[in-house]
Amino acid sequence: MKSYYLILIFLVPIFVAGCAAVRPVTDMAAGAGGGYIADKLSNGNPGITAAGAAGGVLLSEGGFYLAGKQASNAYNAGYDKGRSDAVKQQYWILIHQQQQQNSVPENISLYAIPIPEQTIDGTILNPTTKYLRIEN
Repeated sequence: MKSYYLILIFLVPIFVAGCAAVRPVTDMAAGAGGGYIADKLSNGNPGITAAGAAGGVLLSEGGFYLAGKQASNAYNAGYDKGRSDAVKQQYWILIHQQQQQNSVPENISLYAIPIPEQTIDGTILNPTTKYLRIEN
């Protein structure tokens, strides 16, 4: 019967509390649970009971810390992914703009000028082809 009331005391605040009050209620429940377990295991030693309650609160706070750290890491990963996607989108916009600029309208013709291999100041330049744009 006593354990029924103990469970009721711990569960009712959790169901009644809103999201903003989850952390204090969880700390309270973990501290009370740790104290209860320590009390039963130590046969009522008050020092060990208090240490068990403190251990329950520390365990609860450790869980909140890890959850917060994981959420922060997930946020940072999402932020980096968003930045990466924005850069990729900008890259493809520029590629499509350049492809449109490289298409030659009907009134323009290109005259190919082959440039042979050259050596300038000891640097060897590979042969290439440049195009002269002529409008009709």
